[in-house]
Amino acid sequence: MKTTTLTLLLLTTLSLHAEQSAEPDSARAALSLAEVTRAVLAANPSIREAQRKWDAAKERVTQEKAWPDLTVRAGSVAARFVNVAPNGFTDQTLTLEQSVPISGKNRSRARIAAADAVVAFEEARRAELDVVAQARSAYFRLADAYAQIELNQRNHTSLAQIAEISRSRYEFGTQNAADTLMAETEAAKLLEVRRDLERNVADAQTQLNVLMNRDAFAAVGRPAELSPPMAHLPVDHLRTLTLQNRPEVRSALARIAGEQARLQLAHRAWIPDPAISAQGQRYNDTGQAVSEVGAGISFSIPWGNYRKYSAGVYEAELSLDSSQAALERSRSEAIGALREALQKAETAHHHLELFRTNLVPQARQTFVASQLAYESGKASFGEWIAAQRAQRDLEAEAREHVADYQIALAELERVVGGDLHLFPIATIPTNK
Repeated sequence: MKTTTLTLLLLTTLSLHAEQSAEPDSARAALSLAEVTRAVLAANPSIREAQRKWDAAKERVTQEKAWPDLTVRAGSVAARFVNVAPNGFTDQTLTLEQSVPISGKNRSRARIAAADAVVAFEEARRAELDVVAQARSAYFRLADAYAQIELNQRNHTSLAQIAEISRSRYEFGTQNAADTLMAETEAAKLLEVRRDLERNVADAQTQLNVLMNRDAFAAVGRPAELSPPMAHLPVDHLRTLTLQNRPEVRSALARIAGEQARLQLAHRAWIPDPAISAQGQRYNDTGQAVSEVGAGISFSIPWGNYRKYSAGVYEAELSLDSSQAALERSRSEAIGALREALQKAETAHHHLELFRTNLVPQARQTFVASQLAYESGKASFGEWIAAQRAQRDLEAEAREHVADYQIALAELERVVGGDLHLFPIATIPTNK
């Protein structure tokens, strides 16, 4: 009787596994990682916000580079209460004045604005990197949740079959009630776990919809199952890429360029920019439109305000030193973040390989051995169920390590600041 029962259970489990493997590819590939990435880059509000700030910062360069506006002054006598000789006084004047930036202050301000625009560009890149990493993590979590639900369903069906057969055998007096209750309890626990897994699916779908700027309740297709890439990434190469591409490092370099331009501007503040003027005058009793034409030049005298301008230079020097220290900090933090991301990826890969090559196969062998021992009367029904539970838990944990490893690689790309060609498409810009 035991042999017949175990054979039936084994065939049921194998058929369920075959049905799972035969699932149409179209159902599994309803949502691709490339599709999610494109949707996020096209519609995510955080990315669009950062890009608009960059576009606005670029317009500032043209404004700062321009010359000062032309000044026009006009005047006319409204009333005169004394007698004067004809053409003795001017009644109307018109003056045109243009400041000429011979010191190059406008070019220095343009360099500052250009550096600020680079910082805005790197902030836009950081927004893209963060959002893409979040989307990929949600995608992998969603794929893992679906896989866990399938595994849960397969195990629940198998346990339900065991419970039904145990109940039938109990009715015939060949098995005790404890075995039946044990199998039914295990099946009920799987239903509880399934509810948690369905919540994980909903959470991942909500996160994906939010990142793609869609309604949180919109339907999300099932992710395609991706094999985790076996990445071989030399540390020296990653260090170089990180220092070259990480937005925080590039922003620090741009801020140094901006502070250098500010220091140049502080030095040029000692040089006055002349204002050239042309003036036309019309006298009080003349038929000519213009009676006199004059020209002039004016400029400020900064040399008498030594403390003001020397303080400006010193301030700019201190700001430059501060930005250089910020560059060192950003580089140290970048390498630190790289090491943490690498350790996380290597640990996840170690767990994945350990479960894939050792723990899961051993658990399956243990389950088969327990099944044979139960069949021969050397093991109890409880031991057999415990072996099945251990196999089930290890298979679920192994599938979770797949998602952890994929997420760790996505995080590694976010830290490095560029596409490492680990996923189907390259969508993250690495250079301006």
